Amino acid sequence: MNPGAYCRDVESYLCRQNGGHLIRIVGPAFELVCAWQARQIPLSVVYRAIDRTVERRASSPSRRRPVRIEFCEADVQELFDEWRRAVGVARRGEETDTDTQRRTPRGPSLPAHLERVVLGLTAMRAKRAHPEALRDLAGRLAAELDAARAAARTARGDRRERLLARLEGADRELLAAARTGADESLRDRLRADAERELAGFRERMPPAELRKAVEAAADRLLREELDLPRIAFD
Repeated sequence: MNPGAYCRDVESYLCRQNGGHLIRIVGPAFELVCAWQARQIPLSVVYRAIDRTVERRASSPSRRRPVRIEFCEADVQELFDEWRRAVGVARRGEETDTDTQRRTPRGPSLPAHLERVVLGLTAMRAKRAHPEALRDLAGRLAAELDAARAAARTARGDRRERLLARLEGADRELLAAARTGADESLRDRLRADAERELAGFRERMPPAELRKAVEAAADRLLREELDLPRIAFD
């Protein structure tokens, strides 16, 4: 996709998320978005960043003006870093001191993380649209992790490492069950979306690495499609 088409798509999405209020992407804003296109930041990542920025500003009582694309810059960079790590396209040669600082963990504590995960799994258990096997697994994992919350507050050393390993295993279980329960048309659509996201990286990735990245990107899209909580504690 050329820079002009990329910017038009971003402008159209920004307009819709601003309730139809047109914010032109021109001048410095156009240069900013062109820089995103040059870095091969997928449109899906930019869209999620716009959503996040709009939602955050909507919750502010002082918000009176539509969101400009410049306000989304930090969210775009953060979500692109997350996307690169998730699909495995980050390369050491591309990392900067800013990238390293941005990845410094500043998230919730382990007990707080478990609380969110349990809430997410409980919400999944109540969604009748999900396959029964997936809902049952969500219920079992919610009960297990809810019981682990108290121990997480004081877990240190080997106990903490075992708990973190279990969270990674539970995350893989949930994603595998989601793949199994997803119909073929959904899997095909998400794989096609993943291939489009990675189209800009095709020429600089070995075939095996690209296939692995596409699979990871499709899993990430499946997680978003089904609203699966991220159980692993990163």
